[in-house]
Amino acid sequence: MSLRLRIILALAVLASLASIAIGLSSYRSTRVQLLKAVDQSLDAASLARGPQLRELCSDPDGDAPPRALRGIVLQLVTRDAAVTSCADVLPLTKRDRDLIGAGRGRVRHNVSTANGEQFRVLSIAVPSGGVVQFARSLTETNDSLSHIARRTLWAVMAIAIGAVLIGWWIGRQVTRRLEHLTDAARQVASTGSLDLEVPVHGNDEVTTLAQSMQAMLAALAASRAAQRQLVQDAGHELRTPLTSLRTNVSVLRRYDQLAADSRQQILDDLDSETRELTALVNELVDLATDRASDEVAQTANLGELARRIVERATRRSGRDITLSADQSTAVVRVGAVERAMQNLVDNAVKFAPTGPIEMAVHNGRIAVRDHGPGLAAGDEVNVFQRFYRAVQARSLPGSGLGLSIVQTVAESHGGTVFATNAPGGGAEIGFTLPLMLPPPSAGSSAGGG
Repeated sequence: MSLRLRIILALAVLASLASIAIGLSSYRSTRVQLLKAVDQSLDAASLARGPQLRELCSDPDGDAPPRALRGIVLQLVTRDAAVTSCADVLPLTKRDRDLIGAGRGRVRHNVSTANGEQFRVLSIAVPSGGVVQFARSLTETNDSLSHIARRTLWAVMAIAIGAVLIGWWIGRQVTRRLEHLTDAARQVASTGSLDLEVPVHGNDEVTTLAQSMQAMLAALAASRAAQRQLVQDAGHELRTPLTSLRTNVSVLRRYDQLAADSRQQILDDLDSETRELTALVNELVDLATDRASDEVAQTANLGELARRIVERATRRSGRDITLSADQSTAVVRVGAVERAMQNLVDNAVKFAPTGPIEMAVHNGRIAVRDHGPGLAAGDEVNVFQRFYRAVQARSLPGSGLGLSIVQTVAESHGGTVFATNAPGGGAEIGFTLPLMLPPPSAGSSAGGG
């Protein structure tokens, strides 16, 4: 069942039920009021003539009956159940018979005559043991109630039809925009195009859905553009090592004609290029698939993570690397954060071949400072771009992806990156992470060389 049909049926059913409930309530209320009016006329009749009446249909003096008795049928039942009436004899019910001989009491009820006419009856016991009955025809009352019932039925039908029309209009207004969104989604699925303009107007839930869909398409388009740019940049960066590999392989075809030193140099170049190519491919895979995002986050002491990185880098490079760290604690993906720290240290080792390297962890700020040539103007922002290589670093090995990975890790944890020239020379590059709690004021330091 379509949403439009559901809306139509729901409105029709609700409107019909509401009108039926109102109609029934009005009908019952009207019936009660009409019967109450009849009962009041019977009470007035009983007071006008009184239970001691002797003449039933006219005044003893021959005058017309009082106004209170006009339209009232009078009937007298004696102690021996003899019935005297000025009109059609009204049948006696068990409740009437119970009053005979009682001397007091009254009952109200409805009875029908032999010809089917319905009367409202007030029966009053008299001291003589008989019963005086005052009755009034309910023909007018029943005709009025029947008229009300018919009008209520027509009103219910009219309201139901109106609800169907209104439901159709509302359903059309709602589903029309949903159909537009469905068409847009189908177009995206069939063509793969993400630059669609989703119709967004109004301020209801459908508008919110359209806005969300528009934002989703924009995010997908940005992601696709980033992937396309990554592939283009990767292809550009892969050409250099691949070209070098092809050149060296071509030279190796004349292996028997080469001197021993040339052979060794070519083999060393091949080994270095394949390592560089492997590292580049691994970093590209990390960026493209974001495998680190599958790692479970856990509470970690950032200073302890940095200490492991410093010790490892010191052993590998033989450089003088020092660490100053407090007890900063954060919820992080440990492997990803260690990779980012390692990239910072490796970057400093590569671009500052001499001088000490200083790593500091304070209040969630991880910074690595070298004493090299520093950053050129404009490089403070560009160093975190994928494949960016400073002019003075283009002759050095590397993919230009290390600091881009640092930025990815920092932003995925809600942090930021920074790069600046340090006072006294050298560059200071790092990132920040949100902490669980402020670290203790006491710090620690470690170093190696």
